[in-house]
Amino acid sequence: MTFLNHGSYGACPHAVLAAQDEWRRRLERQPCTFINRTLPRALREAAADLAAFLQARAEDVVFVENTTSGINAILRSLRFGPGDEVVVTDHVYNAVRNTLRFVLEPVDARLVVVPIGLPMTSPAAVVDAIAAVITDRTRLVLVDHVASVSAVRFPVAEIAAVARARGVPVLVDGAHAPGMLDLDVPALGVDWYVGNVHKWLCGPKGSAFLWARADRQTGLHPTVISHDLGKGFTAEFDKIGTRDASAWLAVPAALAFHQQLGGTVLRQRNHELAVAAGRRLAERLTTETGAAEELFGSMATIRLPGRQPADRPTADALKAWLWDTHRIEAHVMPFAGALWVRISIQAYNDMADVDRLGDALTARLLA
Repeated sequence: MTFLNHGSYGACPHAVLAAQDEWRRRLERQPCTFINRTLPRALREAAADLAAFLQARAEDVVFVENTTSGINAILRSLRFGPGDEVVVTDHVYNAVRNTLRFVLEPVDARLVVVPIGLPMTSPAAVVDAIAAVITDRTRLVLVDHVASVSAVRFPVAEIAAVARARGVPVLVDGAHAPGMLDLDVPALGVDWYVGNVHKWLCGPKGSAFLWARADRQTGLHPTVISHDLGKGFTAEFDKIGTRDASAWLAVPAALAFHQQLGGTVLRQRNHELAVAAGRRLAERLTTETGAAEELFGSMATIRLPGRQPADRPTADALKAWLWDTHRIEAHVMPFAGALWVRISIQAYNDMADVDRLGDALTARLLA
């Protein structure tokens, strides 16, 4: 197969799966000893390894199952009231949008969606557009680091600086950033940052993290309240009933594998190939990419040609056709009045994969 959709779920290396399996075996040898004595220490050690990768303190990092879970924990720990506003862009992930609806609508708070659209060429224009809607009613700005729907990298530090100057906290959906971008999370100047390990870092499914600035940890609770309520940020998130924590405990193995593949060098290689691939596909399809090249990381979006409806059924049908007919896995989505194909580049991809996708799309859409 030709797999150009690592950004959705990716693949977990054998070495990382082996580490996860060993943690499971240790759990099952003596569950009581493992859960009550081994696990608390092992979780903190794994969190420390991940925190070092994020250039953060271990006590500011906890594990969650995925970015959506972490964002739920934060949003459901905050208190909103009538007339309050939360600012997002139209690139916001649908699961996050639904969480905001769930939290805001019952209390008559309002979601403010800033239209950014595609293509996106100016980070400064994005900052200005968000700044223009911040008012004395704004209680939170929620922004993507790398948007799933568009693959575009947002100027998070600049957005945070504007919001901070107006006393508004910032939550970052960093689902795609770890393993794609060089990260120094505390230096971004945000209040909360949530990211996945199971995407570009190739961790097991169900491995993600929540980082909270020290002064934002009080009152922040996991979505499941358990034995350690009130005992502190890490204690509450680390102990949520009986669970298989092997995905989290295998995170150090995923970090080691990422470094083995090159770390910073790999991230730069993936970026350069994604940019070249996006340019090549856009030329073949006689369309355009979704952003200026410097705004892509390891993914790129390319507008599809033709007059087909820009809706979810059409996108899903084309995606299914690529797989069923050509064994090509690539994400197709409707956004900003057009259909876009999103390609992901990981260590196992090369330009030949992109050319196979280009052959299929040109035959289908330009014949």
